[in-house]
Amino acid sequence: MTIDAKTRLVTLLGFPVEHSMSPALHNPAFEAQGVNAAYVATPVRREDLATAVNGLRAMHFLGANVTIPHKQAVLPLLDVVTETAEAVGAVNTIVCQGTDDEILRLKGDNTDVAGFVMPLADHATTLRDGSATILGAGGAARAVVYGLLTRFDLHRLTIAARRPEQAEALAREFSPWADGTAVTATALAEAPVRASRLVVNATPVGMHPNEDETPWQTVSDFSDGQIVYDLVYNPRETRLLREASERNATVIGGLDMLIGQAADAFRQWTGREMPISLVRSAL
Repeated sequence: MTIDAKTRLVTLLGFPVEHSMSPALHNPAFEAQGVNAAYVATPVRREDLATAVNGLRAMHFLGANVTIPHKQAVLPLLDVVTETAEAVGAVNTIVCQGTDDEILRLKGDNTDVAGFVMPLADHATTLRDGSATILGAGGAARAVVYGLLTRFDLHRLTIAARRPEQAEALAREFSPWADGTAVTATALAEAPVRASRLVVNATPVGMHPNEDETPWQTVSDFSDGQIVYDLVYNPRETRLLREASERNATVIGGLDMLIGQAADAFRQWTGREMPISLVRSAL
């Protein structure tokens, strides 16, 4: 990668950001696609977010990603947000629109939805008229619920959480997008995992360093023909995925979603496709 006076910058706004894999995803992709851009991670505290966002305009950045704790707080600081970002209530991608002679217009999007959906594209037929269970009702679950309701023809979607009232609130909030899908909520311990064609872990359970943990203890509930999807990407194979795979379920890891959301952001910034196989091999 060659940095020169015409290099455009993309950054990650969050705190902390030292753990981020985003530079390793995007910089090889920029180089491979001949895009004169560089990706850096910028630690931004809550009280400095507005200044940082205005800096994107002032310094004519190509774009940015947004991570914890700013995904919700950044919304009112942008010129426009997509329908997806508005529905999910969070922005993880900012596209700086305009030329060098213009004041940039900042568009916010949520590519977590596209990233989540991408690995499921080949399973649309399997999921049609089937049921799905989401373990967790926090921020990660919002993109999952929206993605499933707007991209797949499910018969039933169950949100299961340790706090059932949180799952119920999420089910009510996203009911306008149900379009024939029954959206229900239950306690985590009562999740209908065995009866579900798709099971998604949208909790941090099983994430490094707690790799011996799993959000679902009853291994016998997993079976052939089932899809088990864990949003956790560190480790790449969680205990949940390992045990589901041993029961012949199809498993999808969080790294697939991470790459998928990055690919959608890359496309919006550059107008080009991210070279997925190259990026995956670089990680």
